[in-house]
Amino acid sequence: MGECGAPGDVNSNVLVARSTGDAQLDKAVWQWLSWDKNQKTKEQIESLLQNGKHKELRDRLCCRLTFGTAGLRSAMGAGFCYINDLTVIQSTQGIYKYLERCFSDFKQRGFVVGYDTRGQVTSNCSSKKLAKLTAAVLLAKDVPVYFFSTYVPTPFVPYAVQELKAVAGVMITASHNRKEDNGYKVYWENGAQITSPHDKEIIKCIEECVEPWNGSWNENLVDTSPLRQDPLKKICDRYMEDLKKICYHRELNMRTSLKFVHTSFHGVGHDYVQLAFKAFGFQPPIPVPEQKDPDPDFSTVKCPNPEEGESVLELSLRLAEKENARVVVATDPDADRLAVAEQQENGCWKVFTGNELAALFGWWMFSCWKENCSEDADVKNVYMLATTVSSKILRAIALKEGFHFEETLPGFKWIGSRVKDLLDNGKEVLFAFEESIGFMCGTSVLDKDGVSAAVVTAEMATYLESKNRTLAQQLIEIYETYGYHISRTSYFLCYDPPTIKRIFEKLRNFDAPQSYPKSCGIYSILHVRDVTTGYDSSQPNKKSVLPVSKSSQMITFTFQNGCVATLRTSGTEPKIKYYAEMCAMPEQSDRSVLEEELQKLIEALIENFLEPDKNGLIWRSA
Repeated sequence: MGECGAPGDVNSNVLVARSTGDAQLDKAVWQWLSWDKNQKTKEQIESLLQNGKHKELRDRLCCRLTFGTAGLRSAMGAGFCYINDLTVIQSTQGIYKYLERCFSDFKQRGFVVGYDTRGQVTSNCSSKKLAKLTAAVLLAKDVPVYFFSTYVPTPFVPYAVQELKAVAGVMITASHNRKEDNGYKVYWENGAQITSPHDKEIIKCIEECVEPWNGSWNENLVDTSPLRQDPLKKICDRYMEDLKKICYHRELNMRTSLKFVHTSFHGVGHDYVQLAFKAFGFQPPIPVPEQKDPDPDFSTVKCPNPEEGESVLELSLRLAEKENARVVVATDPDADRLAVAEQQENGCWKVFTGNELAALFGWWMFSCWKENCSEDADVKNVYMLATTVSSKILRAIALKEGFHFEETLPGFKWIGSRVKDLLDNGKEVLFAFEESIGFMCGTSVLDKDGVSAAVVTAEMATYLESKNRTLAQQLIEIYETYGYHISRTSYFLCYDPPTIKRIFEKLRNFDAPQSYPKSCGIYSILHVRDVTTGYDSSQPNKKSVLPVSKSSQMITFTFQNGCVATLRTSGTEPKIKYYAEMCAMPEQSDRSVLEEELQKLIEALIENFLEPDKNGLIWRSA
């Protein structure tokens, strides 16, 4: 967070600290050592200072956290660009200042605070402690705070903001990131993650009040303040009741012989997924014992991201084989995303991609709507949404079935805000997704939700089993009905921001200044859309319909052969991601030909546009 504001009262050990010879850095060091009351992070900065590690001090103290696609996210540790006690206090002070400006009834309506189970001993930093400090800043300013008494899934915070009519909420989580990270996710009164201009205005407010206020460090306020309420039971009960609105085959669920295994990836999901299955009439899913309870070290997986596929699902697949359970559902550590695997007739497991699951959810949610809607219901009032880097399969289903499909920028914050607008205008939204296994079934939560997606998957599998079909067989039927949509998504790691910038700038000035590529190897390019600059060659005025997003890099190429490919930077990790999809017509049913064409195009894309060897990019490990 940074180098503004006066040094304030500096304690004696700071006064004797050696100068770094850099006035800006000296000021930042003084600020840190005079404001930070966490002994461990304070010692980290003192140690760097004593050892003359000026470059690392500069890296830690002379830049700030900024809002990405999922709020503030960084490694835990000392420094203004890390997640720690001080930067969370500063962020919350900025949010208080902004909300006070935006809502005259802020102190009547209050604020929601939730947290996951992350932690780091070396920094004396945990999600719960950061949540307590978030609450303390607000309670000290007489703001009522709904502070969950235990860890909750991320979707509970946006759900609580809407249910309790709070002005906003914060979830302390880094979702599926590596164990070293933590984050600070902000939800607005509409229950959706904040978008521009709120994020930029909050950053301005943070910069205006970086010195901790009296009371901001008093984490015990959550135990003593009469303004603190615990919303856990009320929210959990209401959430489970609301979940029943998307349960369509309760009788079938109650008598199915199908068994399910659930892994919560050492995170928060276990108790809540058990309750969700109960709400749908199911027997509880079989938990993976080694991964059922929270563990901030995520000790049984190399990375806590179920999206990585079979390699991280090893324990759950072996348990499922032992228990004769055909379907595995895996929630990520904060339970807002879902991976699904199904055992095939040959004994092998199919781990579905986010795009494949979306095809199944889209088909399922529309089929259930059609079967249960009133006679005068208008299909033209029905909507589904996806982020622009996700599969276009919902568009194909929408075209054939008559409902509306819309795209948003990447990140569920854009979906949540758009869904709220549609609901406010009397529209019905059945489903929305992003390809990185984020799904929104129904509209009780305006964010991705792994808990509801897990139990909807179980009901869909149960229904299909009663028709002697598997999820994999149904997926093929969907593709044969609406056209094959074959997609591949992966990434390269790049820890050097100038290299990333150079790659994208080259694409904008390919053969000549301000000229995008006209082909990629042997593949002709039909259209280019660059939402970083707002350019779109397919539009009559050459302007992108999607909002301009200057803070991240994203260019989409539409090829003559029907393939759509996007290159973009991640909003939460040091990655360049690529997304490519072949969208075929229903009559083009030779999948192997389409897959081969897609693979060749991806190879050309990597070789010509990303040039991993030349740019020192690290390939995603298999």
